[in-house]
Amino acid sequence: MNRRLVLGAAAAAAPAALAAPALAQSMPELRWRFQSSFPRNLDVLFGTAEKVAARVAALTENKFRIQVAQAGEIVPGLQVLDAVQAGTIECGHTATYWYIGKEPSFAFFTAMPFGLTTRQMTAWLRHGGGNQFADQLLSDYNCVGIPCGDTGAQMGGWFRNEIRTVQDVQGLKFRISGLAGEVFKRMGANPTLVAPADIYPALERGTIDATEFTGPHDDERLGFHRVARYYYAPGFFEPCARLHMLINKRSFEGLPALYKEALTIACAEADSEMVSRYDHLNPQALRRLVAAGAQLRFYSREILQLAWRSNEALMADLANGNPRFKTIWENYRPYRGELFQWFRVAENSYDNFAFAEAAR
Repeated sequence: MNRRLVLGAAAAAAPAALAAPALAQSMPELRWRFQSSFPRNLDVLFGTAEKVAARVAALTENKFRIQVAQAGEIVPGLQVLDAVQAGTIECGHTATYWYIGKEPSFAFFTAMPFGLTTRQMTAWLRHGGGNQFADQLLSDYNCVGIPCGDTGAQMGGWFRNEIRTVQDVQGLKFRISGLAGEVFKRMGANPTLVAPADIYPALERGTIDATEFTGPHDDERLGFHRVARYYYAPGFFEPCARLHMLINKRSFEGLPALYKEALTIACAEADSEMVSRYDHLNPQALRRLVAAGAQLRFYSREILQLAWRSNEALMADLANGNPRFKTIWENYRPYRGELFQWFRVAENSYDNFAFAEAAR
């Protein structure tokens, strides 16, 4: 027998034998609950949470399994942050701007009226300090947040009647999210926030006169065109809408490093996948909606200018009254200005020409 060969084989096998228990210890069996703020019939929004759960399972050899629930299955859709904070669920998929009643700065991390577009938001979060601000804020609520999907630029809402002038906004009962509700309030409307699953009944009963949600694909699924025929653009109040996976801080800190990395990877993939799906699906849905009788309209310049002025005044008031908001705004605003200048040169000049020519 070749003694050197036997000893060599034994030595080679030893690291593998030693590594196996260590690897098993680093990959424990875990089961988490993950509630979405969205109902199951919104396939892209709810489906993003399902994709994250499936990707995490694949990356961890099915050791880390996350059970996804739709809005209302464990807690109401607009209470996901509260449930994650309390540890009722380990994680949730939601839009932080739904929680501006707790802290107006939550709006920065979903959408700001006349704010950053999807790509610009990604740049601010990753490279402009946005994620660090989000981490600080969410830590106060016992949460960790990972960006997890974006709808892209949204539409401006469904209305029972045309909105031609600023007078038509007066007294309007408008379902709208985030700080945009405060902007419309300053314009004379009566904004309200209704959970996604409850919007259609409220619009059908006349509890609200108008609603915004996301864009043609989701709006078609929710059937808004059947009870409000006028479909407006642009969604100046949501030039993007970034969602987050919120994770209970203690639960996250207790994860093995490999599982934390799996969550980060799964959410990063979802971040790009969601907007690409909407860019693919929305044009098709818009054609169907118009064919079904939806009347496509655009906000007048008068309304947009009033909205801009109202938003600027709102930002100033919030910054004056809230130190955290002021700190973030003083970072966000100049960053927005710099990106707007660049996109105006590189993208807007192209868009204005090429889009118009292609439409001829």
